[in-house]
Amino acid sequence: MKDQLMPKDFSSTVKDIKLAILQARAKAARLANAEALKLYFYVGGYISKKTRNAKWGSGAIDALSERLQVELPGLRGFSAASIKYMRLFYDAWMLWFEIRHLASDESTLMPIRHSASDELTDERMHAFLSIGFTHHREILNKCRDFDERWYYILACAKEMWSVIELKDHIASGDYRHVGRLANNFEQTLSPMALATHAVRSFKDEYLLDLINLDNVDARYGYETDERVLSKSMVANIEKTIQALGGNDFCFMGREKRLVFEDEEFFVDLLFFHRGLKAMVAIELKMGDFHPGYLGQLNFYLSALDKLMKKPDENPTIGLLLCEKVNKPVVELAVQGYSQPIGIATYQALKNIPQPYKVLAPIIDGVRRVMTEYKREQSADVSGKHENKRKKMRNEELGIRRVK
Repeated sequence: MKDQLMPKDFSSTVKDIKLAILQARAKAARLANAEALKLYFYVGGYISKKTRNAKWGSGAIDALSERLQVELPGLRGFSAASIKYMRLFYDAWMLWFEIRHLASDESTLMPIRHSASDELTDERMHAFLSIGFTHHREILNKCRDFDERWYYILACAKEMWSVIELKDHIASGDYRHVGRLANNFEQTLSPMALATHAVRSFKDEYLLDLINLDNVDARYGYETDERVLSKSMVANIEKTIQALGGNDFCFMGREKRLVFEDEEFFVDLLFFHRGLKAMVAIELKMGDFHPGYLGQLNFYLSALDKLMKKPDENPTIGLLLCEKVNKPVVELAVQGYSQPIGIATYQALKNIPQPYKVLAPIIDGVRRVMTEYKREQSADVSGKHENKRKKMRNEELGIRRVK
């Protein structure tokens, strides 16, 4: 009854207002984060100048933190360690930014003009102010080169990585691997902007640390091993998508079945890349790269374009993942194919980490002792039960004899 009394445009009104609320909240969060970064930069600069001139001793920052807690009860984010990071934050970016005071009592974080090659674009400025201080701390701790720092700042802003995700991407060495895989995109993708985008969307090495290849049984050969590998990747698809490069990858299927001229073919993993607006077929190979693998993948891409690609989508891209490649060989091999293909390597949890190798014999020994102990316990319990049964039978026979 209530629904009948509602105006016809009620649902659309709810959606519009909901969107406005969410946009306002997001804007408020961005502005709050930008103001916090400006504050931290200002405090860092203030402390840096005091300590650089040797006016403050080593205990001054600790004393400052304690005094601020007294003056502003409940204040968070201004521990001695955090203040020292603010100083590091300022020292790292003092040649790029400055706090500039406006005509009013307000101040703002402004870029310092550089040469054309180092110019701070609006994209960089927006990204810098949109990620949290904890992200900046992690980037400063792990990245020394400015180009590398900017890479992760821009990626964090675009992909909205959590700090844990950022740590994973830094550990995977994204900066060193993105855009460096052997490929033929320039010859097979048009326009050039699409080819360039495709190059930047893939890495030449992927860290698949969710997979432990110790669990693979080599007796059944590579084909079975590759199925185990793809199954493990799908079992934790969120981690796989993160390893591949982010939220642009949408999962479409494992061992995707293609039927052409009454014959069946199966693609190991199939994704859709939103940024490239193209399907991405991934083939997994154990061991070293062999040029023959490319012929199979090239066929799969032709079949996917013929059977599944929509008119407004770009050609399907193939990504061949092998454990080992000889880069000059793969760069030469891939040039002879008509479909867009890239070749990369992957790393998995194949070996026991070094610190645990010395413990492996001990762990194995303990496991054997416990197994033997369980067997003895089981045999002991079985023996006791058997003795009890014999005693009961003997007692029963004795009673019968008396009778």
